[in-house]
Amino acid sequence: MNAIPNVLTIAGSDSGGGAGIQADLKSFSANHVYGASVITALTAQNTKGVTGIHDVPPGFIEEQMNAVFSDIRIDAVKIGMVSQIPVIETIAQGLRKHKARNIVFDPVMVTTSGDLLLAEDAVDAIRSVLMPMSDLLTPNLHEAAKLVNSTVAKDRDGMLHQAEMLMEAGAKAVLIKGGHGDVAECADLLASPSGISWFVSPRVDTENTHGTGCSLSSAIAAGLAHGHALDEAVEKAKTWLTGAISASGKLDVGKGAGPVHHFHDLW
Repeated sequence: MNAIPNVLTIAGSDSGGGAGIQADLKSFSANHVYGASVITALTAQNTKGVTGIHDVPPGFIEEQMNAVFSDIRIDAVKIGMVSQIPVIETIAQGLRKHKARNIVFDPVMVTTSGDLLLAEDAVDAIRSVLMPMSDLLTPNLHEAAKLVNSTVAKDRDGMLHQAEMLMEAGAKAVLIKGGHGDVAECADLLASPSGISWFVSPRVDTENTHGTGCSLSSAIAAGLAHGHALDEAVEKAKTWLTGAISASGKLDVGKGAGPVHHFHDLW
């Protein structure tokens, strides 16, 4: 009997449960892998917003990573929001030390309205340190634009151009998510050495989209841990997430932008 894969998330905690570590662990379970976690920050957060952030010292992040990797076989890693250079460097050193594989990096950098969530020098560190060592980078339209110092892509040609720029800058493979666009369909672009693929789904009319980026990248990491090829892992994850968004109305969580229904096909 084959062992169930183990996947590690390195990200911040969302006290409301819709994004961050909590969304990652739910996504792992929903996609049939065991989840472990390294917490980089604590947030006071709900469906209406973030009211406080408490950063975890880099030394304790290193201690968490050593504890997990020294005992548990890790088949894939998902990295979420990292806002400080010492944290970025600590994570990179730990991943190299423990020879981590199947690394999916969701560069949570920009809000939906386009506001930057971290200092400019941290953006530079993401470009030079974490981006090249990740097997897949999963920015949304705003984050991709920030990483290439450009305006937000308005169409498929713009997305393709920015994906090519990211790969020229050192990314091994890029999934630019089109969820923040304003057209009737949600088109995500996967660019890798194997070529270009588009993954398209109908746009779901709902405000319950909190944690979609976290959930998608975690589901992709789960797919890679199962041994799926990158394009297959992306396709399976997008299909699952579309279902989770479509079923989000079955939940009654908060008064703002609610979470997706991670367990829509299990409950």
